[in-house]
Amino acid sequence: MRSHPLATDAVVALGVLVSMVIGSFAGPHGPHGPTFVTRAPEPLSLLLMVLGAAALVFRRRHTRAVLAVTGALCLLELTTGEPRAPVAMSTVIALYTLASRTDRPTTWRIGLLTMAGLTGVAMLAGPPPWYAQENIAIFAWTGMAAAAGDAVRSRRAFIGAIRERAERAERTREEEARRRVAEERLRIARDLHDVVAHHIALVNVQAGVAAHVMDKRPDQAKEALAHVRDASRSALNELRATVGLLRQSGDPEAPTEPAPGLGVLDELVDTFRHAGLPVKVMVELGGERDALPAAVDLAAYRVIQEALTNVRKHAGPEVRAEVSVVRVGASVEVTVLDDGGAPAAGEDEGEGGGHGLLGMRERATALGGSCFAGPRFGGGYRVHAILPVT
Repeated sequence: MRSHPLATDAVVALGVLVSMVIGSFAGPHGPHGPTFVTRAPEPLSLLLMVLGAAALVFRRRHTRAVLAVTGALCLLELTTGEPRAPVAMSTVIALYTLASRTDRPTTWRIGLLTMAGLTGVAMLAGPPPWYAQENIAIFAWTGMAAAAGDAVRSRRAFIGAIRERAERAERTREEEARRRVAEERLRIARDLHDVVAHHIALVNVQAGVAAHVMDKRPDQAKEALAHVRDASRSALNELRATVGLLRQSGDPEAPTEPAPGLGVLDELVDTFRHAGLPVKVMVELGGERDALPAAVDLAAYRVIQEALTNVRKHAGPEVRAEVSVVRVGASVEVTVLDDGGAPAAGEDEGEGGGHGLLGMRERATALGGSCFAGPRFGGGYRVHAILPVT
């Protein structure tokens, strides 16, 4: 119907024509009430009914013109037809269409004019008494058409407003998601900057010390160490200038403490245990925990932190968690499991959640690894991250 409105209006017009023709055979003044096939319409009445129905085919394209045409045909029938045919039905449909597609003041102005005009002509030009039921019926039908059209218009406006609010809310949610993703990426960039800057600062300090204590070395060694110091200082300045654009006003100019890592994993787990979450930890790095690259160490720590936070927030009471960090070849695999009945670490994938899981994936992807989160068979949730060491 929406794809072919003209065909729909043609079907409606055909239905109105059939109804008018059938109604023209009914007589309202039978001995025991209305009777059927006691009269027949005049040829002029049939022509007017056909013209009125044909005009309804264009009722949505030329609303006011169709109402004017059908109203004129109805007035012509009321003043000449005897017996009268229900040509007014075409005017009723045209008035309903106009009321459903325009504003309320216009609807009632045109509606009252149509009601008064058709009813007044019917009462003045028709046979007595002036209060006959067919005259009152014209008034009632036109009034109901205007009221029904106005109600439909109001309903459409209400639904349109709800749809618009829903679309606006969806756009706002998407913008909020993009904003949170951007903030998470900025936070990752700051962490990487802090880690890299920390180690470059150490290189700078060691190079400066070596330059002072190696006076007995050849001049070439001093010159090489001076180049190392200058290069490290330049790298620090470039990093600070680049990432400084990402920092918000009020952020500290430089990190005041080293970035966290697996070396303080026990302290992190203890905080969750004190909060009532039993956590079992297993770390198998082959004695190389301290040898992990700083970015990998930090990423593993953040993945565990975010996963345990989601377990504590979303997995429900009486839940237990397991954390394992295992060195497998050239990568470190971090796994966080829980036995809760509701989504935990992946809660943020649904509607209305946060973006912690997205942050885990961003961290793993930035290092060339991967991160997966999903429900476990039999209940609970599993977060598994693979972080390349080299």
